[in-house]
Amino acid sequence: MTAHPQGLPLAAEFPDASREQWQQLVEGVLRKSGAADASGEQAEAALRTTLQDGLHARPLYTAEDDTGADPGLPGFPPFVRGGRVQGSVIDGWEIRQPHADPDPKRANEAVLADLENGVNSLWLTLGQAGLPVTGLPDLLRGVYLELVSVVLDAGAEFPSAAEQLLALYAERGIASGDARGNLGADPLGLLARTGRAQDTARLLADAAALALRCDRELPGVRALTVDATVYHDAGASAGQELGCALATGVAYLRELTAAGLSEQAAAGQLEFRWAATADQFLTIAKLRAARRLWARVCQVSGVPAAQSAQRQHAVTSAVMMTERDPWVNILRTTLATMAAGVGGADAVSVLPFDAALGLPDAFARRIARNTQSVLLEESHLGRVIDPAGGSWYVEQLTDELAHAGWAWFQEVERAGGQRAALGSGLVRERIAQTWAQREDDLAHRREPVTGVSEFPNLGERLPVREPSPSALSPSASPSSSASREQASSPEQERGGLPRVRRSQQFEALRARSDARLAATGERPKVFLAAIGPAAAHTARSSFAANLFQAGGIQPVLGEGADAAALAEAFAASGAAVACLCSSDRLYAEQAEGVAAALGAAGAQRVLLAGKPGELPGVDGYVFTGCDAVAVLRSTLDLIGAV
Repeated sequence: MTAHPQGLPLAAEFPDASREQWQQLVEGVLRKSGAADASGEQAEAALRTTLQDGLHARPLYTAEDDTGADPGLPGFPPFVRGGRVQGSVIDGWEIRQPHADPDPKRANEAVLADLENGVNSLWLTLGQAGLPVTGLPDLLRGVYLELVSVVLDAGAEFPSAAEQLLALYAERGIASGDARGNLGADPLGLLARTGRAQDTARLLADAAALALRCDRELPGVRALTVDATVYHDAGASAGQELGCALATGVAYLRELTAAGLSEQAAAGQLEFRWAATADQFLTIAKLRAARRLWARVCQVSGVPAAQSAQRQHAVTSAVMMTERDPWVNILRTTLATMAAGVGGADAVSVLPFDAALGLPDAFARRIARNTQSVLLEESHLGRVIDPAGGSWYVEQLTDELAHAGWAWFQEVERAGGQRAALGSGLVRERIAQTWAQREDDLAHRREPVTGVSEFPNLGERLPVREPSPSALSPSASPSSSASREQASSPEQERGGLPRVRRSQQFEALRARSDARLAATGERPKVFLAAIGPAAAHTARSSFAANLFQAGGIQPVLGEGADAAALAEAFAASGAAVACLCSSDRLYAEQAEGVAAALGAAGAQRVLLAGKPGELPGVDGYVFTGCDAVAVLRSTLDLIGAV
């Protein structure tokens, strides 16, 4: 023990604080903040954060919250702590860069640039969503296939894409043990994405044939991908994503064993693809829960315990990517990548920050790959195995997610399995319910989107990108977002799952503002009638300005000594809508008179920034927690924005 120079030991013991003492401190803070009186567990519950799947994140976790579930050791069942004994310590995780450029020459240049600068795995989108399958040889020209893991994603064209890659291996004399990657067969994922069921049986048979061939000839190549991002992209919760992936994996085990593979060989042909979000703890827990659940499936399926580790490919979430202020996506993907690494992913793909706008440029691809390189080489993220393990919060969240995912998996199985649940609409309906609730949270800004629903920049100049055939939304062009408010994507029209993004409601409103700017040279305006001195109105005028800009409406701040002066300023502003901004005290004294003056000056609608009430002359209220999308949409409708 190190002693202080004056004899006071620096490691002196402190008396243990009890949960009750902590709760008493919380009670005091709540009282000071004006919250309702709460005591004991009620005070603690007031600080809970509601998650999807009926889960909650509590403000404090202690040893009392130990779930009792044994996470095992890294590399051993149930693989909660990682699928490999060494984790990412020795060789990190695969830096798997996505490519979807339909031009073979440009795609080849981008691939070679990536491989020269730290990427060691390629995720190639082929077919209608990317490069033509016949262009694969040109795409991989100059690539040392024995040194690179190649993962294909060709939708319904996976049989021909696989043949192209296997022919390249043979043509270049790649030893069977040196070929690594995944042929990307995912018939049920394709069914979920497109709704086209007529080819599913044939594609399942083709996938099984490829799996048999890989098992015999190419031990380092897997044939099938269980792509859970299909469900995440449609708005599924983490538990629904887990359950759908589990049901899909079980369906593939049945198909492959029926085709002649052993249970062990069948499990070895699957790789799972998961979405990683900026909610780092949820992502960490999801990856850990996924391994635990798959280990259980393998156990009851007869797969030897040592071979039941789930191979995981984590992709930064497309749902969280924004068109507006796209540079903030760099921060989101960094958080997601860190979570994927900490969660134990075997391979990680970072979507470039401009992916929602179209085909990424060289700078965006460089930032994407360097995000992983910095975390591995400079932050040494892979040097610790399961760094989140032992955290009471992470362990409990892992356990709760595992139970939520298992419950949904069981429901899907009772409905006849994943294929039947997709055909009946069960999966689609349940995910739609989940997304509707989340979309409501987004509209009320209970879930803020930085740069879009919060702190927007109306003066930003967006990068211009060539449209991508694998866009993250029905159209990659911001200017077309207005039509997306009511229009369905092609997948939806065919019965497939939609693709959603958190920012889409606000970006559609911004697009309406852009269209008005292009047509008239001016954005829609709102007049902020600031009553009283700056100290009285600044908080609410700043709030209102932020809110209206989220819909592309330009705020015009007007200050005046009295109602007549504010009415005059309003008339000069060119706005059709006004919003009163001040303190509650000044509202009581002046709001009615100012509202009447603004109405007389031509204001078609007068809003008030503050608590809802019944002030004469005030048509509506904007406040923290209001339905921002409804307010902005109705304002644009009134102004006449297209």
